[in-house]
Amino acid sequence: MPKFYLEAIEHARVYDVAKETPLELAPKLSARLSNEVLIKREDLQPVFSFKLRGAYNKIAHLSDAERQHGVICASAGNHAQGVALSAKKLAIKATIVMPRTTPEIKVKAVESHGASVVLFGDSYSDASTHASELCEQTGMTYIHPYDDPLVIAGQGTIAAEILRQAPSDLDYIFVPIGGGGLIAGIATYLKQITPKTRIIGVEPVDSAAMHDSIKAGELLTLEQVGIFADGVAVKKVGTHTFDLVQRYVDDIILVDTDEICAAIKDIYDEDRSIVEPAGALAVAGMKKYVREHELRGQVITCINSGANMNFDRLRHVAERAEMGERREALFAVTIDEKAGSFLTFCKLLGDRAITEFNYRLSSRKQAYVFVGIAVACEQERQDIQALLEKHQYPVIDLMDNEVAKLHMRHMVGGKSTEVQNEQLYRFEFPERPAALLDFLTCIAGRWNISLFHYRNHGAAFGRVLVGVEVPKHDQQAFEGFLLTLGCTWVNESKNPALKLFL
Repeated sequence: MPKFYLEAIEHARVYDVAKETPLELAPKLSARLSNEVLIKREDLQPVFSFKLRGAYNKIAHLSDAERQHGVICASAGNHAQGVALSAKKLAIKATIVMPRTTPEIKVKAVESHGASVVLFGDSYSDASTHASELCEQTGMTYIHPYDDPLVIAGQGTIAAEILRQAPSDLDYIFVPIGGGGLIAGIATYLKQITPKTRIIGVEPVDSAAMHDSIKAGELLTLEQVGIFADGVAVKKVGTHTFDLVQRYVDDIILVDTDEICAAIKDIYDEDRSIVEPAGALAVAGMKKYVREHELRGQVITCINSGANMNFDRLRHVAERAEMGERREALFAVTIDEKAGSFLTFCKLLGDRAITEFNYRLSSRKQAYVFVGIAVACEQERQDIQALLEKHQYPVIDLMDNEVAKLHMRHMVGGKSTEVQNEQLYRFEFPERPAALLDFLTCIAGRWNISLFHYRNHGAAFGRVLVGVEVPKHDQQAFEGFLLTLGCTWVNESKNPALKLFL
């Protein structure tokens, strides 16, 4: 078996359509982690993913009779584009079965390569079943996304390139795992040529089909998988890939959504490229593995496997990246419900940057605040919690509370039966260190704050929505006070949306 794959990889037909991608030094990650970190840029392929290699190698080896019948596959992403472009290059008819839920941008991308798209079912499993039925009816050849020796060999050409490009011997290589075709090809080749290189697979914690199967010693089928890293969301890995990973992969590490988002940001900081979640898996796993094993002075390669990122997902990535790097702490804090309590609380935090501050008056005795604070490390988060508890603030750490991070931060608010004579104002002030503290220093004291929403979005201006209880006889004085603030403000008290919900 090793000899077959070694020869198949060295003689793979991929470069008619794929290209040799660069192996680039990541200077920022290297300096931060005290290792030489190299990134293999498979996001630079014509379809922005490594999948093109395996698809083309398989199709290029079809017989004349098979080519006449055409090819078919089921995919909602990178494999679909790889098959479509490969078939176009070889003048072969291609049919791609995609779930009806596939974003239109991906359907158009496949159609742009001349393939016929069949929309069927609501999931990859539905599409795959239908593709198999069409395959039997028409005689088309099914191009499997990972569990095929020629597909595996095509992906393995990445390993051959890395060995030609690496400035020195590789100590570690980190590879994302979905169905296992990529890591099977890379591991099988490297272990024959450079057996001392440790090969580490990376999977999301909610799509760990290979990890769980290796641990159990048999192929398992997951009941469900997470869809954030949709490029590796596989319920069951391949028979061929499972066997090769068992033989040649040294370890598999699992990462969560926050860690993946942080890795997307790391890659952007290095070369301004935006990769899909699956494309950032290797960097996420590498960072975690280096930290847990205290690696120093090693030569490490990470596979950037693809850049087919849905634009609307960037909002979620930006929101979670700092938490993945553990650079933002989230707490639920109980403070006294009285004028000036916000200011006292913020002064206790000192010059630390507040990243989020959400509050809604719910009683006249206690106030519950959802607060985010920028931190440099895990220890600082623990120190802040200890400081708050020392000053008698009841506090709950929300860093590992998925509901709080995903939903609750957007839901703090609502109507309050306790609030009286409330005015709602939208403020903008220049975003800088201690800007929120300065704003609170100006506004807090005379009038009670009944609602407060602030989130640092990295923009030049901070935006705050504030509810203030202003008795009618005090309205003129309050408006005069607003003129002294020196920042932009708008009275939103009559805004119909705010009247409905706040």
